[in-house]
Parts: sequence; C-alpha cells; structure tokens
Amino acid sequence: MAKKYYDLTVAGVKRQLPILNVTDELAIAGFIMLGDNELVDACAAALAKKIPAGTEVILTAETKGIPLAAELARQLGMKRFVVARKSIKAYMENPVWVDDVSITTKGTQKLCLNDPDIELIRGSQVLLLDDVISTGGSMRALHELTDKCGGHVIGEACVLAEGDAAKRDDIIFLEPLPLFPAE
Repeated sequence: MAKKYYDLTVAGVKRQLPILNVTDELAIAGFIMLGDNELVDACAAALAKKIPAGTEVILTAETKGIPLAAELARQLGMKRFVVARKSIKAYMENPVWVDDVSITTKGTQKLCLNDPDIELIRGSQVLLLDDVISTGGSMRALHELTDKCGGHVIGEACVLAEGDAAKRDDIIFLEPLPLFPAE
C-alpha cells in the first residue's frame, strides 16, 4: 500500500494519487480514470477544446484510455471510436498488429486491430489518445498501427504528460505529472 501521495488537480477535479514503485529506481503517481465518471467527463470536456479540427477518428489502446475515448467521442459528436486490443482475438480474421513497450506494463505487448476498425482508420485523420503519455512508447505503437492501416495521425492527446513528456510541444495534454525516485 502506498505511503506517499501526489495531489493532482486536472480539469478542475482534485484527486490524491498513490506514489508507486515501477522499478528499483522509478516511482509514478498512479492515475486511474477507470470508473471515475466525474474525472473522465471533466477531462474529456477540457480536451475537446484542444482537439485538432478535422479529427475523424479517435484511436486509443486497451484499457485505461477507453472511458476517456468514449466520452471524448460523445462530446465531439462521433458515433464511434477505435480501441487497439492487447491481443489478437478469435473474431479477428485479418488483424494488423504492432509491438508496444510501456513503463507501466511488464514486457512487450501487442496492439491489434481487426478489419472494421482498419477500414475506419484507412484514409482518416486520426487522433491518438491515452490517459498518460510518459516515454511515448504506446503512442509510437499507435502511430505505427495507424500508418499500417493507411490513416494519418493528426495529433496525440492525453490527460497527463508524465516526466519529460511535459516538455514536448508536439502533444496535447491538460497537466504535467512528475516522476519520483523509488523508495
């Protein structure tokens, strides 16, 4: 159980995040939007004001970005959004996949899309979306997936830019989130 916390205010919503070790040297503030409707709704509304004009498709990775993508798509009047799955499912007849390495996931995982999602992305202006961008590994994988499907990435957006990601000027984010030394 966490003994230290980070106080965060994002989109007018305050949360206390537990600081958790992810390696022997690195700790992060655990930001979880799943199940937090107040936080998801406020962050989606704030991000909706920053999304590039011409965005046709929102693409997120399974799992933590799903509620944010759903609410952002709803607020932007989109009927659908796309979720890259973390494994190839039995219903995927002609999947397209890439490898993804993230600091919050042990090892390498796959991000996969199937035919209907590939068709939505092909030729479209795609916004990549996640809850947090840190090293950018998941965004690189989503970008590669979009390229493989014939889409054009119009922007990368998240709620929090963690560590050095907050210094980037090529991403859309609401607040910075520091990294911490492990204890």
